[in-house]
Amino acid sequence: MSVVTSAAAFLLIGTQPEEIGVVHQNEPLVRTDQAQAASAEPCPMIVDSQGEVQTPVMIGEEPVETGQSIDVPANPENTAEAAPDEIIVTARGEAPPGDPLQNVNIEAFQVAQSVDKALVGPIAKGYEGGVPKPIRDGLGNALRNLSEPINFVNFLLQFKIGKALETVGRFAINSTIGVAGVFDVAKKAPVNLPYRSNGFANTLGFYGVEPGLYFFLPLVGPTTLRDMVGDGIDLLVLPVSVGKPFNQTAYAVPTTVINRLNDRVARDAEIERLQEESADPYVETRSLYLEMRQREIDVLRGKGRDRAGQPEIVIPDTLVAPQASDPSADTASDCAKTLSRGTTLPIED
Repeated sequence: MSVVTSAAAFLLIGTQPEEIGVVHQNEPLVRTDQAQAASAEPCPMIVDSQGEVQTPVMIGEEPVETGQSIDVPANPENTAEAAPDEIIVTARGEAPPGDPLQNVNIEAFQVAQSVDKALVGPIAKGYEGGVPKPIRDGLGNALRNLSEPINFVNFLLQFKIGKALETVGRFAINSTIGVAGVFDVAKKAPVNLPYRSNGFANTLGFYGVEPGLYFFLPLVGPTTLRDMVGDGIDLLVLPVSVGKPFNQTAYAVPTTVINRLNDRVARDAEIERLQEESADPYVETRSLYLEMRQREIDVLRGKGRDRAGQPEIVIPDTLVAPQASDPSADTASDCAKTLSRGTTLPIED
């Protein structure tokens, strides 16, 4: 066959040489793409009254006929509905470097949340409703006054001499005029010495010790390896240096319970928001805790503002933006949407 004859054959077939399949004797010449199409299963077609071919709607391998009623689950990925009180923590991928025990911590967090809803929260509300606020404040002030020696020692270790002297002044005034610390006289005019919490965990952070592993522990809550070590030292200061009654169970148990209840009452709005509004309460709790601790360390290092004693404003209900479920809702005030009911903000200068 001549070159001209071969070229004419290719033109008549309507293809290029590289598209031709293998040709055997007595077999027709078939294009590769045509062979693949012939081997595939035929696609179902629907022809309407005007003779036009319509693409069918498929459910699995079966086409749906016109007018046919079908049931489609509202949530095909997860049709199981959660119980009203069930706490759901969404999948969050691999654990971050600071939280390698994330799965264990999530289990502890879920247990703590369940216990709080069933037991701790109701007890705290009963305590809040049954014990008058002046008595609750007085008990809290007295226990907080006992922490002033620990604050003083750590301010000295951090070379904050002025704040250490202020702490001594607070302790002296509240222990005498304030009736063993029941009344926080030192924070009011004309003294104006606000309470500043400090501890060995802060001192470790001040000298560059990293937070280490993150934990969520029963009865303790969010913490880090550094904070556990520092808080453990704080708890030993009075029992070791003073002795009775601080080293006795009869003192330790009731004071710990009162501290926990007062803390739970103070954080009630925050806890309810996390439980009801947060998309992932565990991750948000971890983030808030680590950010708060870093801010406290930064203040000690002179990288932030010390807001102790500054007045605070409370965001009223009328300023809290509702959760917008409509995609067309106004999203210009995204910042306001992050403010929950009862949120407190320091007044800027």
